[in-house]
Amino acid sequence: MDTPLPDSNRDAALRALYADLHKHNLFPFWAKASDVEHDEVRQLMATPKAVPFLWSYRRDIEHILNRAVELITTEDSDRRSVILVNPGLAPRRATVSTMYTAYRLNDANEIMPPHRHSPSAIRFGLQGKGNFTGVEGEDIVFGPGDMVLTPIDTWHNHGTVGNERALNLSVLDLPLVETLNAVSFDHDYKEGERLMKKQSARFPENYSERIYGTGGMRPRFVNHVRGAGFSSPMYVYRWEAMQAILDRHADWDGDPWEAISVEYIDPTTGGPVFRTITFFAQMLRPGERTLPLRQTASLLVAPFKGKGHSIVDGQRFDWEEFDTLAVPGGCWCEHANGSDSEPCYLFVASDEPAQKAFALYRRWGRTKSGEVVRLA
Repeated sequence: MDTPLPDSNRDAALRALYADLHKHNLFPFWAKASDVEHDEVRQLMATPKAVPFLWSYRRDIEHILNRAVELITTEDSDRRSVILVNPGLAPRRATVSTMYTAYRLNDANEIMPPHRHSPSAIRFGLQGKGNFTGVEGEDIVFGPGDMVLTPIDTWHNHGTVGNERALNLSVLDLPLVETLNAVSFDHDYKEGERLMKKQSARFPENYSERIYGTGGMRPRFVNHVRGAGFSSPMYVYRWEAMQAILDRHADWDGDPWEAISVEYIDPTTGGPVFRTITFFAQMLRPGERTLPLRQTASLLVAPFKGKGHSIVDGQRFDWEEFDTLAVPGGCWCEHANGSDSEPCYLFVASDEPAQKAFALYRRWGRTKSGEVVRLA
């Protein structure tokens, strides 16, 4: 049997061992949590994490976008977006660990060149009727509340049509794709052998609405594989249709934790529009307040109409139209409409599909009595 080292010799040997591990880019995982100097459990859990945070559009973002339009031209860059960086993850370009939100203000009659990338993205109209996105040969002009897909590896370009500026909000899964080391971008769009600054339209006007605008009916006379074939073939979802569904159910009980919430889906499968992230519109009736909900999925909540507040892990965030609230996975969250007479509408992004793909998605609710229950 080996003779135990004296305490002083053992401490010196341990320090030398830890130094050697660090030198060779190794991490000790024997979890000797009582060792204050080398608390491996604490170190293991101390990786950067997103924190609940609210960005105010009116106070923090609007004036920056207006200045950027004046100073950054299409000759300077192919894009002019402002990304929301979570303070807990900075300097990483991430609003929560798997997604980021960006705001884009396009000047009048401004079209950026086509590009494509491996991250999936959407554009959600906020102001102006002339937001423009060309996606895989479908020219889409969109306004407030309309959602436009730019799926993985699908050529697209952005801008405005008409003689006024237009504002939209983007959500991308780029932080997740970066983590998986799978980011790629391509800016050399060709038709034949010719480099093009704008895609030629190959589909009729309002193609997405004409083919997919009636739920429960699937035309058999078109090919539903579009772009890379991994996302919804319906590239634009109009707010008018979404609000009609929400308002039609204003007198329903709804879900105590999510109120009246409607998911945007792939009309050919019934699943989410992307395999990594999904999107909802959520209506809070006058004076309505949801019960606290905790889930493993991270959320980006963008109030579209109305004012109110959210409580995330005990912290209150007062929001209004066009703000963005980051709700990291694992946080308790509840929302409240600030009006007793008007509904408010939230646009929500979630990484739920990615978590479900790995069987990691879980959620819990707190009842009115304070009991925590596991939700299906």
